[in-house]
Amino acid sequence: MSYKVHVIDVKNALKNYIWLVEHCPSQDVVVIDPTEATLVEDYCQQHHLHISQIWLTHWHKDHVGGAPELLKTRSIAVYGPALEQHKIPFITHPVQQDAQIYFHDLKVDVLSIPGHTLGHIAFYAKGIQSLFCGDTLFAMGCGRIFEGTAQQMYQSLQQLAALPADTLVYCSHEYTLSNAMFAIHLDPDNSALQQRFAQVQQLQQQAQITLPSSIALERATNPFLRVQNSEELAHIRQLKDQF
Repeated sequence: MSYKVHVIDVKNALKNYIWLVEHCPSQDVVVIDPTEATLVEDYCQQHHLHISQIWLTHWHKDHVGGAPELLKTRSIAVYGPALEQHKIPFITHPVQQDAQIYFHDLKVDVLSIPGHTLGHIAFYAKGIQSLFCGDTLFAMGCGRIFEGTAQQMYQSLQQLAALPADTLVYCSHEYTLSNAMFAIHLDPDNSALQQRFAQVQQLQQQAQITLPSSIALERATNPFLRVQNSEELAHIRQLKDQF
């Protein structure tokens, strides 16, 4: 296999994950949303990986905080949201909807998915059936609407839901159990959800990661993908904020 996805559990209060995509023949890696530089440096040293690119989904500190330090010792391409470059000045390659980037021979499509922040983007690598979506789509949830509107979030989630069913969803936080509890509270008779809730509880009891998810699984169990319009999304997002 030419590519492999690694995860670093930041073990912080926000339960961040840093994802790395390795090109196995060269041991080059892309680092996605590096929360803390030291964790990335240590992991790469331990696994003999070379940082080749950084991809950033949005400007929040728990996603970009480690990037400046990683850039101190190396000159590499930093891909990030063009609309947030004023907040992330170290982006070298500002990108937005319909941009295509490459990591070795892996073609990656950039998707603009505003809502959580105004410039939020995702990276979709069809060749490895993988979506890196930051804080827009979570396992059985979605990000808080901080800067955008419910309409933007609705359209962003619909765009992601339209990706192939077997696409693996790599989101940036381990919020799956609390999202599952809210989802089952909303939709207690959903058998797919009941089954997933049991699996997530078991994984958490074993201190195991619950990700990646898949687009098929999210379509079946994520209440934010099952709404009919932005008004409904706004309503259940408000309920989730108070849950």
